[in-house]
Amino acid sequence: MKITLSDPILVAEGPAREIRWGRYQFPTFGRIGNRITLTFHVAEDSPRAYGQIGEQPNRGLSADGGRTWSLVRATEPTDGLLLPNGDHIRIGTPEVTPKSIPVGELTLPAPVGTLIGTYGHLPYTYYRHDELPLILQGVPLSRRPAGSDRWVEERARLDDPAMQRYTIQEVFPVVWWGDVHLTTDGSLLAIVYPCSAEGEVACYRSRDFARSWQPQGRILYRPDLKADPLAAGRTWGFTEPGTVILRDGSLLAALRTTDGLGVGPMYLTRSKDQGRSWPAPHVMSPTGVMPRLLQLGNGVIVLSSGRPGVDLRFSFDHRGETWTEPHALVPLTSDDVQADSCGYTNLIALDDDSFLVAYSWFKRPGTDGQTHKAVLVRRVTVLP
Repeated sequence: MKITLSDPILVAEGPAREIRWGRYQFPTFGRIGNRITLTFHVAEDSPRAYGQIGEQPNRGLSADGGRTWSLVRATEPTDGLLLPNGDHIRIGTPEVTPKSIPVGELTLPAPVGTLIGTYGHLPYTYYRHDELPLILQGVPLSRRPAGSDRWVEERARLDDPAMQRYTIQEVFPVVWWGDVHLTTDGSLLAIVYPCSAEGEVACYRSRDFARSWQPQGRILYRPDLKADPLAAGRTWGFTEPGTVILRDGSLLAALRTTDGLGVGPMYLTRSKDQGRSWPAPHVMSPTGVMPRLLQLGNGVIVLSSGRPGVDLRFSFDHRGETWTEPHALVPLTSDDVQADSCGYTNLIALDDDSFLVAYSWFKRPGTDGQTHKAVLVRRVTVLP
């Protein structure tokens, strides 16, 4: 296959020498009609900032396939996912994550327990989902009913007695992050985290157009102790699942383990029964956070990930069993894996043979001679 990458295209850049974590990071693609959107974070990376847009422009808009971009505040809803009944939903993304609620405003049940997170050594106190106040239960989403131009905020029912949610930094976030897929029978599959203190990833199914969700399966934290000497101490286990339903109907998942203990491997696993069972994940790379997966119309599978830098990999076998060496998109300048990029990426197909990849670069030279955090995209084409 011939792989062609365009030069980096600037979407947005921060002030000179901006070093605060969370600003001009975490890009996510979407669409509004025939325009591509790229929404990024411009606030503190904290549960206290969830659901807040802020006053700064935080979205790029492109009407020409990602070649040029204009900046706006992300106030207009993206189109989301079109369902067989004609509804559109936005679900499983930071865009629909509600604002975290101060713990002092809540009456909470007895906790299940507390874990000390490896990032910042902050306490995460877990509660059984079914025992929480209704405002803390369910799946947050936004729906535009068929034939309507109005979006309505909803909280879908979540029927999972094993589900747990936590408090952190004196707030209670309600998060349900991951990829949502429409299956051939019209039902929805969501592979999401966090779901419990056990460090696992959950797969849920909805047969009523996202009005309720039931457990389908779980990817248990079963690490490779030889590949990762720190595995036993990683309290968060598997996080940030990137998933795709392949042409053969199997469900491919890539998983992060990097945490505050240090860099951890990226794993792959595949379910052949729509997420009910998952073989023990295997290490596919010694590094990688926020993996994203995409299968193009020509069958090629794309995997993007980061830290250190940003990498693109390709699988030409249509199954994700063999992969190319990584194509590095960001120059590395330090042994610090967070020095050059947040490592968070996103992918969106343009046609059967091409796509856009979005990422951050912390040290882009500006016209003022200073370095700037930047949100960038590249157009990539994969042809025989």
